[in-house]
Amino acid sequence: MKYSFVRFIMVGVVNTVVGLSVMYLLLHALGQSYWIATFLGNSIGACVSFLLNRNFTFKSKDSVSKSAVRFIVVILGCYFISYEIGRSFVDWILKNYEFFSPVVKTDISVLIGTCLYTLLNYFGQKLFVFSKKDSALDSAIQNK
Repeated sequence: MKYSFVRFIMVGVVNTVVGLSVMYLLLHALGQSYWIATFLGNSIGACVSFLLNRNFTFKSKDSVSKSAVRFIVVILGCYFISYEIGRSFVDWILKNYEFFSPVVKTDISVLIGTCLYTLLNYFGQKLFVFSKKDSALDSAIQNK
């Protein structure tokens, strides 16, 4: 699908602004933990992402229930992988730098996790959630 990555990035900007806003609101205004804030922020951003990517980016004709299950699998996998790598990477890189406060380290971890999440999520959605190949295969099976 031509320009799908450009559309994905556009949708990603919207969903990232929504998700990061929720994350930082939960972290700083409501005092929630890293994992609660990133999980809830990602969950809300994921709802925005699913609707926009399904209809705008990939123009999927698959049933909502079929693509939603795949979407949830992809975003959960991307979430745990990305944010754990982000947290671990920042802890490892900045472990000897005491002048970074825990709050700054957490904020940097969130940003790194978000970047990695975006890349993994694009490929997961393109290849697994909204794949045209699967749609064609499913149609062929249903027509037999």
